[in-house]
Amino acid sequence: MQEFDSYNKKNLSEMQKELDVYISQFKDGYFSPMSQVVRLTEEVGELAREVMNTYGEKKKKESEPEGSIKEELTDVLVVTMLIANQLDIDLTSSFDENLAKFYKRDIYRFPRVDGREG
Repeated sequence: MQEFDSYNKKNLSEMQKELDVYISQFKDGYFSPMSQVVRLTEEVGELAREVMNTYGEKKKKESEPEGSIKEELTDVLVVTMLIANQLDIDLTSSFDENLAKFYKRDIYRFPRVDGREG
C-alpha cells in the first residue's frame, strides 16, 4: 500500500493515479457515476455555504463549527477526480484542451488589461 506523502507536489494526472491506488484497495471500489455526481453536488453545496458564511451576508451561528473554504474546494476537486477516473478521463489533457478553447474563442471576449482588442 502506498503511503501518503504531503510533501510530494503532483499534477492532476498524478493525483488521479494516487486516488485510483487508494480506491483500488477497497472491494467495492468506486461509487456509481450517479452517486459520485450526487456527492459532488453535496460538496459544492458545502463550498457555497462556506463562501456565503465568509463573504456573504449570512454568517454562521456561534454554535456552528468553523469551516474551511480550502477544505471544501479540495473536496470538490477530489470528487471531480474520482468521477474522471471512473469515466477514464485524464483531467490534465482535458484541462489543456479546455484552456486552448478559451484562448481561441475568448481571447478578446472580455476587456483586457493590455488594451488589445480582436
